[in-house]
Amino acid sequence: MRNLEKIIDEIEAQFDETDSARELCLKSSRTITRLASGALRHLHRGENIDSLVNEAKEEVAKLRSVLVGHAELLHSGYVEEALQEFAEVMIVEHILKDRPLPSPKDIGVPSSAFILGLGDVVGELRREAMELLRKGDMAQATRHLENMEDIYDQLMRFDHPSAIVPIRRKQDVARTLIEKTRGEIAVATRGKVLEDKLAGLEDKL
Repeated sequence: MRNLEKIIDEIEAQFDETDSARELCLKSSRTITRLASGALRHLHRGENIDSLVNEAKEEVAKLRSVLVGHAELLHSGYVEEALQEFAEVMIVEHILKDRPLPSPKDIGVPSSAFILGLGDVVGELRREAMELLRKGDMAQATRHLENMEDIYDQLMRFDHPSAIVPIRRKQDVARTLIEKTRGEIAVATRGKVLEDKLAGLEDKL
């Protein structure tokens, strides 16, 4: 029993170190989430997001440095969600700017965060498609629907346990959003065809 206090001292020091790392991860994750949310809003408005993205990248690098030696914190909910949201905004930006998609390694996130972020991209593309429909741009809205379908096809390749990647709900939501978007584009397209026909008849009168 003479060495018990020494053992406990060492364990306590380890726990203190992990607790300090946890606080840093929590703060960094909140910052990443805030920056990613802001970047998405600006992106949908067609505004420049370079400064927000650069700041988020720096924060992701900082978070990764804190996680070194504390791998258990990577799987805490707040860290995973922050990296997932960062992946989402990076993917959306590249799609809207018609650039090749970045890989998980390119943006410094785990593969699971990338895949889960990719699942959420479907909703962001639907948002873009609905705005384009409102403006009467059927062609671009349809292209976004095609991108949504492509993403869904790739998501359906994953049938792994939730402990590896909890993707099932993302797959279900993506399918529902695609079906709704497809239906709304079909209705808008038929309406446009009818409108064009009526306009043609009026010109003949």
